[in-house]
Amino acid sequence: MRGVTLDCADPRTLAGFYGALTGMRELFSSDEFVALTDGSGCDLGFQRVDGYRPPRWPGQEVPQQAHLDLRADDLDAVEELALELGAAKPDRQPGDGRWRVLLDPAGHPFCLTSS
Repeated sequence: MRGVTLDCADPRTLAGFYGALTGMRELFSSDEFVALTDGSGCDLGFQRVDGYRPPRWPGQEVPQQAHLDLRADDLDAVEELALELGAAKPDRQPGDGRWRVLLDPAGHPFCLTSS
């Protein structure tokens, strides 16, 4: 896989969130698209979509479309960082402590996992 791209209303803001959370750096940036890289060959992109509607997890009124799983050595520390950066933690947490479901600033669900 070469990369994953998420739809959003503001690519620069969402790229800033994921860059700070993952340590990835900016590879390319325009008003319509921002790409982050870590040199692994699989980049993370963010594209502007007019009329963007965020997913409504866990409901399906507006489906998830996709979600990312991010590995974290210390779930508590990375969750705290994500929340400080603007993520939200929904009440429903189906992982029995094995992973944490968070919502990025554009509403996309993503999981933090230690495995």
